[in-house]
Amino acid sequence: MAGNLAHLTLAFGLLGNIISFMVFLAPIPTFYKVYKKKSTEGFQSAPYVMGLFSAMLWIYYAFLKTNAVLLITINSVGCFIETAYICFFLFYAPKKARMESLKLIVLLIVVGFGMIILLTQLLASGDTRGVIVGWICLVFSLCVFIAPLGVVRQVVKTKDVEYMPILLSVALTVSAVMWFFYGLLLHDFNIAIPNVLGFIFGIIQMILYFLYKNKKPFIDEKITNFEKKNKEMKEQEVPRLRNQNNIDVVTESLQVIVEHPHNIDHVDVEPQTLPDMPTRTIHVSA
Repeated sequence: MAGNLAHLTLAFGLLGNIISFMVFLAPIPTFYKVYKKKSTEGFQSAPYVMGLFSAMLWIYYAFLKTNAVLLITINSVGCFIETAYICFFLFYAPKKARMESLKLIVLLIVVGFGMIILLTQLLASGDTRGVIVGWICLVFSLCVFIAPLGVVRQVVKTKDVEYMPILLSVALTVSAVMWFFYGLLLHDFNIAIPNVLGFIFGIIQMILYFLYKNKKPFIDEKITNFEKKNKEMKEQEVPRLRNQNNIDVVTESLQVIVEHPHNIDHVDVEPQTLPDMPTRTIHVSA
């Protein structure tokens, strides 16, 4: 019986590694769009910074535990891939988004992770250190699952799912199932518990995607209406400007007559012909 559980645990762990690897690769279409447009536009770096931080924490936790080689392998790969995404994002991000991302990186990766290692090494020992780090991993694993939900409000508001990649949502959901059973079979609830919420959040994202994927983005409608109104205003402004130009010509001619009446015997003022304005000649005699 114990042998069967060990094989089952190994199977879920290997499946978890494979699917988690797919999770790490899921944002590639997103970054391809960034590359084509040469701009990050509405995309955010928070999910990738959170992902890197979480992977680093799980590696640290795995070194404090026994029989956790599968956690080390996949999270080492995750650290490399997430770092590549972050570098790519920083290269194409506008100045404001780049500065916000750098602040988040310094806060979480440098200060946060450094403080966790320092404090747990100084203030805890043995199994207690593993328990503390396990709880920290649990909390930030939840943050990794919650981070992509930052675009949910944007999706509901604009009815546009462009910034919520469906591949990432599907991969996260299936990965959460695999790691839940892996943690359950290991009796490690620090692994199992966050994946319950990960599964729920993944389902929510997929529902929103299929709900709004065929709807016309609200922002496009606003832009279209604005462009139509702007065009109508320009069309109305053209004849108004033409009429004004003709009035200005007549006014200038009359001003010349008034100022120099002794030099003018007869003046013909002919305004430009307009489609909606009859041509008239003004005769002025001294």
